[in-house]
Amino acid sequence: MEKLYRSHVLVCAGAGCVSSGCHAVAEALTREIAKNKLENEIRVIQTGCVGSCDLGPVIVVAPEGTFYQKLKAEDAVRIVEEHLLKGRVVEDLVHKNGQGDGVGGTIEDIPFFKLQKKLVLRNCGVIDPSNIDEYIARDGYAALGKVLTEMTPAQVIEEIKKSGLRGRGGGGFPTGLKWQFAADAKGEQKYILCNADEGDPGAFMDRSLLEGDPHSVIEGMIIGGYAIGASQGYVYVRAEYPLAIERLEHALSQAREYGLLGDNILGTGHKFNLEIRMGAGAFVCGEETALMASIEGKRGEPRPRPPFPAHSGLWESPTVLNNVETYANVPLIINMTADEFSKIGTEKSKGTKIFALAGNINNTGLVEVPMGTDLGTIIYDIGGGIGNGRKFKAAQAGGPSGGCIPKEHLNVPMDYDSLIQLGAMMGSGGLIIMDENTCMVDLARYFLDFIQDESCGKCTPCRVGTKRMLEILDRIAHGEGKEGDIELLEELGQRIKDSALCGLGQTAPNPVLSTLRYFRDEYEAHVRDKKCPACVCSSLFEAPCSHTCPAGTSVPKYVSLISQRRFGEALRIVRDHNPFAAVCGRVCNAPCENKCRRSQIDEPLSIRNLKRYVADLELKENKLPAVKCRPERTGKTVAIIGGGPAGLTAAFHLARMGHSPTVFEALPEAGGMLMWGIPEYRLPKAVLRQEIKAIEDLGVVIKTNTRVGKDISFEDIKKSFDAVFVGVGADKSWTLEIPGEDLDGVYDSIKFLRDVQLGKPVSVGEKVAVVGGGNAAIDAARTAHRLGAKEVTIVYRRLREDMPADPYEIHEAELEGIKIKFLMAPTEIIGENGKVKTLKCQLLELREFDKSGRRSPKPVEGAIIDLPVDSVISAISQEPELDFLGGNTLETKRGKIWADRLEGKTSAEGIFAGGDAVTGPATVIEAIGAGVKAAQGIDRFLGGTGEIPSDIEDIVIPGVPEDVDDIVETPRAKMPTLSVEKRSSKAEVELGFSRDEAVKEANRCLRCDACSLETR
Repeated sequence: MEKLYRSHVLVCAGAGCVSSGCHAVAEALTREIAKNKLENEIRVIQTGCVGSCDLGPVIVVAPEGTFYQKLKAEDAVRIVEEHLLKGRVVEDLVHKNGQGDGVGGTIEDIPFFKLQKKLVLRNCGVIDPSNIDEYIARDGYAALGKVLTEMTPAQVIEEIKKSGLRGRGGGGFPTGLKWQFAADAKGEQKYILCNADEGDPGAFMDRSLLEGDPHSVIEGMIIGGYAIGASQGYVYVRAEYPLAIERLEHALSQAREYGLLGDNILGTGHKFNLEIRMGAGAFVCGEETALMASIEGKRGEPRPRPPFPAHSGLWESPTVLNNVETYANVPLIINMTADEFSKIGTEKSKGTKIFALAGNINNTGLVEVPMGTDLGTIIYDIGGGIGNGRKFKAAQAGGPSGGCIPKEHLNVPMDYDSLIQLGAMMGSGGLIIMDENTCMVDLARYFLDFIQDESCGKCTPCRVGTKRMLEILDRIAHGEGKEGDIELLEELGQRIKDSALCGLGQTAPNPVLSTLRYFRDEYEAHVRDKKCPACVCSSLFEAPCSHTCPAGTSVPKYVSLISQRRFGEALRIVRDHNPFAAVCGRVCNAPCENKCRRSQIDEPLSIRNLKRYVADLELKENKLPAVKCRPERTGKTVAIIGGGPAGLTAAFHLARMGHSPTVFEALPEAGGMLMWGIPEYRLPKAVLRQEIKAIEDLGVVIKTNTRVGKDISFEDIKKSFDAVFVGVGADKSWTLEIPGEDLDGVYDSIKFLRDVQLGKPVSVGEKVAVVGGGNAAIDAARTAHRLGAKEVTIVYRRLREDMPADPYEIHEAELEGIKIKFLMAPTEIIGENGKVKTLKCQLLELREFDKSGRRSPKPVEGAIIDLPVDSVISAISQEPELDFLGGNTLETKRGKIWADRLEGKTSAEGIFAGGDAVTGPATVIEAIGAGVKAAQGIDRFLGGTGEIPSDIEDIVIPGVPEDVDDIVETPRAKMPTLSVEKRSSKAEVELGFSRDEAVKEANRCLRCDACSLETR
């Protein structure tokens, strides 16, 4: 009799955990168990893949299911002494569910496992795959016994048909129908084959099944052989899977020993033999006819169809080929019945599907879910979302032959037909998740390079067509793309799909066509702007930080100068493109830091604060560095409507180019939202005024209190100037559109912040509610607090991670006592005697995903709460006011002006636009970048070259330190701030770096610019 144990320690011994050292952990556990004399009570079992590949080595202590992760051999001592001997869980080694979610002590507590439906993977991670008795104990070979003793071949086929099982290896052809064709075909010998080639990058479903539950595949193949009348089967597996081959060979040996393979299976007289054939790793051998050619000892090349393999396949005999997962479903269907199986999944895609989650996702590994589970659930609920706080961009489904699914389709059901409609495919189940740092041009190039390399070369469309496509993609990625390349890619891709010989060739263009379908703007950016938005194609930029800066500032150059205390030269480089160095050093959202490669080591460089340091040095001396201007004047005049960052930047560069710009500003001072929308504690207005004065000193005329459309008409401006730039901000707030907005005490954030800056009396009372989640909402809340409000609450309809506000500003607001209530939306403002008294709010819950890639908040029925308030500030969004344009002067789209993104040209001759007027509410640095482009475009329109005069060529940039390869982790410098109790409406919260802090921080720079020069 088999010995009984009180506990089993299940050690994951899938290939992933083997590579991370699971054998050493298992040996250490066995040793410690023996040392503590527990060998008769506790047994260590090495199982197949548990599924959580990123957490390995992992163990599960049964029966309680305690899940330990990322173990080392030395951890065995504590696990044995504390858990197995004393019954105390070693909490620092168990899985943590996530931030604030506490400990997920057992495998059932962990969302990654809890939300799956493991049917095909039911034995993986549970049984010892080398022990046939453990498989039999879990109903193994019961289906085979039932089939051979109770069912005819026709009944088996009918049961598979009735189940709705579709092939899990590619296009999803109905399995029962395929078996029927082979059963009906005439032939003395028939074959049943298993495709375990699995050549897709990132796919490991079949390998894990063979490693963790080989008998389920063997049983499925025996049943299939019985159904179609085949007496011989082959498992075609690539030689790169040594562990899978080893375990499969062992399982076959055991099956023969138990009378489950051979001439008289289970004494029924049924004959079936099964052998392994190893492939050399050619991806094309995943195609059924190429696979059969390889088994026959020929070169793995596809052949034309018909005849189809079901009639003439291996050695011209009727043949059925299915993949590993398909066969593993067969015993399951027989045991649970087709009726029960068909209740799982969707109408046309039955059962479950195994996906290999890989890429930029927190939980990588194998997951099994019912067909039709939406992509967002797999990524966020099971996969744990995107790592490092980044945003989801796309999922590559179906491997090199599949396609990309963008964020607007996160609700797509993962079934055969839905994916085909999106230009993707199920394939074998590879699911590669990509974040915002993925370049879709580079991704398409990678997959096409793989396909081109793996093409058998038999047909011209695949052999030559994919090569031409790859050449075009290479050209685009290196900044040598030209107009017409994108259209040529589409044409070539479609022709290859229509004319290639086999499925591999016909689907080869899919990665390119699907990325063109959903990310065409990235291709256009590469071709037209010579930019890679994701900062991947290094031929297009000197460093990711500079490439991301809308103003085009060379970040590594000025940072390296700071590291050598050459502060004046550093500031000259900044101001060569950006007239608002001190402003951006305070309020820029720092997209450069989001792309900083230093974050791959520890934390991104504090680029914004370094910029502020050198700018403040000059401001303290009340002397800004002179910028180079063209010596000759052009005599051309340019009207600039709007004195915000876009308009003032355009004026700055136009003046340097020799033109005469005049800025028309409706308010008493120029600066736009910098002056009126950003509070003093973040941006002292003295700093802003100094930088505006420097622009005026170049000859820029600023006419304040001059509203276009009221004090001067747009038509008069057009007639009076050689060119016009429209750079008005988005200063018209959206309304909440709820009852009670007309009550006294209801403000819109733009007017509220402006009135405070103008010094107008603003009374908010003691309790204030701010509705919104952006920077305007944070600024309004912190300002209300400074005006004397004792309780300020931000009401936001989503979660913290969805807030568009700067995370640093959110943190500072909470530090000051601002409360944030998530998943709430205002429904009504109740007043008393005409004054605000209560804000009614609807509680929300997140459901399906919207086009932004976030879950949509939906009302919770009957869940309404009342917030007692004295004031309500609306900060949900803004839009530009364009009434002054009049009629149909310019083409507009959704309340914004249409303008060319490269030069700011509008639909009207001589009129340019940029900033919020074109994009809607944007960041300060984006507005500055728009001003730079517009100035260059206007200069070209007026007969110039569009080149900004520059005098920084004489600055000698420091070389890369010799010890750049000996990088050690160094914490990012923290910005010194005022203590909370000293903060007031006028006092600037951030105090700035000291000289030593700035120099030390600058020395953390990896000098990506020098690295990229070496590779270009």
